[in-house]
This record gives sequence, structure tokens and C-alpha cells, in this order.
Amino acid sequence: MNLSIQQIVPEDVALMEALLATFGEAFDEVETYRNPPSPDYLRQLLDSDYFIAIAALKEGEVVGGLTAYELKKFEQERSEIYIYDLAVAAAHRRQGIATALIQKLKEVAAACGAYVIFVQADIGDDPAIKLYTKLGKREDVLHFDIPVNGGNDNA
Repeated sequence: MNLSIQQIVPEDVALMEALLATFGEAFDEVETYRNPPSPDYLRQLLDSDYFIAIAALKEGEVVGGLTAYELKKFEQERSEIYIYDLAVAAAHRRQGIATALIQKLKEVAAACGAYVIFVQADIGDDPAIKLYTKLGKREDVLHFDIPVNGGNDNA
């Protein structure tokens, strides 16, 4: 398998844009990803010390990737890494790409002094649950979205 896993750096805005398009297709949310942030915004995000983006490429084409955030802790001098999104294009699934992406994230996490990586999986997303169960310890928690403006969105 001619697979390359690489962290996306500020000079790779086009790679980040390709990753966003891959997310749109993989999540079946093309409309959400149709108007990506400006190149300047993406460059600043990629240059930050809290955002991590990793792409999986086959012959120069983005076939998957993940985004994550480093969360600095306050109770000890350490951090956690939160996987925000992880996707692999449908034609490239079941080839170990998601696991390879997480392995690369583990290297990045170790380099920044993180002690754990955590991720959410939706109930019913059996492939994701199987992957994350293979790699880590499951914790059942509740997730709440609290609106910033307006009332209680219980839709």
C-alpha cells in the first residue's frame, strides 16, 4: 500500500482544503464543507499550538485524515488530545488508514507532552466504536450542546 501519513503544516493550506473536502464526502455533509475557511484562517489555525491536522495520502490524493485539539490541563502540567474529526474516504476503508492516522497522532501527542488521546463515537457508528475499542478504553458519557446565543435548543 502506497500510503503516506503526514501532519499538515501552515504551508500546506491546499492539503487542509483537500482534507475538508474529504470530510464533507465521508460524513455525507458536502454542504457543510462547501464554503471552507479562507486560506489565511486555515494557515493561522495550522500555525497555532493547539490545533493538529493529519492527512492520509495515496499517490498524492487525500484519502483520509483527522483533526484534533490539544487541551492544556490546569491541575497538572500536561495536556490531553481530543480527536475532533476522523474520516477515511469510502473507497479506502478497512485498510488500516484510520489506525495509521491515530498512530501518527500518538507520536504528535507524545512530542507535546500529552498523556492521553480521547475521542467520541456516535451510538450506531459501529465501525468507529470497533476501531476505538481496539485502541483504547471505553467510557460511557453524556454529551451536551449548550447554545452560546439564544435559548435552549432541544431540537
